[in-house]
Amino acid sequence: MNPAPSVILFTAFSGLGFGLLTFLGFGVPAVTGWIAFVFYFIAYALAVGGLVASTFHLGNPKNALKAFSQWRTSWLSREGILAVSALGTMGVYAIGAIFLGQLWSTLGVIGALLSITTVFSTSMIYAQLATVPRWNHPITTLLFLALSLSGGALLAGRISLAIPLLLAAGGVQITAWILGDARFAQRGTTLETATGLGFLGKVRLFESPHTGGNYLLNEMVYVVGRKHAQRLRVIAVLWFSVIPAVLLTLSHSHIAALFAVIFHVAGVLAARWLFFAEAEHVVGLYYGKR
Repeated sequence: MNPAPSVILFTAFSGLGFGLLTFLGFGVPAVTGWIAFVFYFIAYALAVGGLVASTFHLGNPKNALKAFSQWRTSWLSREGILAVSALGTMGVYAIGAIFLGQLWSTLGVIGALLSITTVFSTSMIYAQLATVPRWNHPITTLLFLALSLSGGALLAGRISLAIPLLLAAGGVQITAWILGDARFAQRGTTLETATGLGFLGKVRLFESPHTGGNYLLNEMVYVVGRKHAQRLRVIAVLWFSVIPAVLLTLSHSHIAALFAVIFHVAGVLAARWLFFAEAEHVVGLYYGKR
């Protein structure tokens, strides 16, 4: 699929923001006053900034409000409701921590659970799409959660938690790529099944359905070179998982932590670009793009 910058920023930054809010809600770290203000500012800047970025992918951003009305059937709607609930709950918790020096643990736990459930809902927007076999697997949800929690632990400054979570996230990402590469073939979707002409035998494309471009080709069909994809996979895992873990293991200094965060964010953005670029929509079969 065509990797829209707005969706990449949305899924990457909102995941990091809600990951940090999850740890803060559980009292990790148990900060108050101006130190708490810094942590919550970073968390809200990432979470809210990511959510705002998602609206730029809409043809009419005003339609974003309509997303909240379809919560019975839409994971996008559920994500919106959960995001607002999480941000509101953690906002009250943050006021207590910053201005009153109080950590209301029950409220914090509720906010933390809402935050991580928001990430779960974001993952389900993609994991429930049967038309994109690479995404239509539980590993997609596990990947979103792993990246969110590892990034949250890193931003929270919890070195002992961040190192194993970063390495685990790298392992989940590699597993997602291995399983994802075989998903389209395992689904058994071919040009014969897509056209319904399999009873006639082997089907091949005589010529393109039309001579010009259209929305489906622009949005749903995107080809990334295998050589470039493999190189970017290595870069992504090294940057968001291995290098930050090594930096934190060698040094607990603020400089090492800063570079660990920079590498992690850059690696997550690269991995998320691949997440969309390598996703093959079944509609590509009609255009001979598989």
